[in-house]
Amino acid sequence: MPSKDKIVSLDQALEIVTAWKNEGLRTVFTNGCFDILHLGHVDYLEKASEQGDVLILGLNADASIKRLKGPERPVNNEIARARIMSCLQFIDLVVIFEEDTPNKLIEALEPQLLVKGNDYDASCEDPDNKKYIVGSDIVKKYGGQVATIALTDGYSTTSIINKIKE
Repeated sequence: MPSKDKIVSLDQALEIVTAWKNEGLRTVFTNGCFDILHLGHVDYLEKASEQGDVLILGLNADASIKRLKGPERPVNNEIARARIMSCLQFIDLVVIFEEDTPNKLIEALEPQLLVKGNDYDASCEDPDNKKYIVGSDIVKKYGGQVATIALTDGYSTTSIINKIKE
């Protein structure tokens, strides 16, 4: 599939994911801003893709990032970020979401596995805890799994931005 065709609406994603599940494919979901793509992102996403047959990326929209990270972010707009992410061979779908959390996407797509970096805790049940994986309660409710993946030390978008500012 051409990379730009991997960027889909929630309705399109629902059709595609339903077909994948009917084929017996294991769906993996992760989400984030991915504002300035770096090695940490690539390592994490590649490891996530290895956990199943297809990887769905929920990508925060610009407005969502501004609410979460402040008025100076994102550095790259959602169209640019989605296009860059869709070019990664191990990402099968990119769905942009406007909300502050991916809960709506997770509820609709019901991935078999939800993954985040190991700066989160897959066993944390307290939504007020910063280690809590948003959407884990939804996934567990229908019998899906939640897991974390080791992050590559020394890489973050914030540290890159700070380095540039210096």
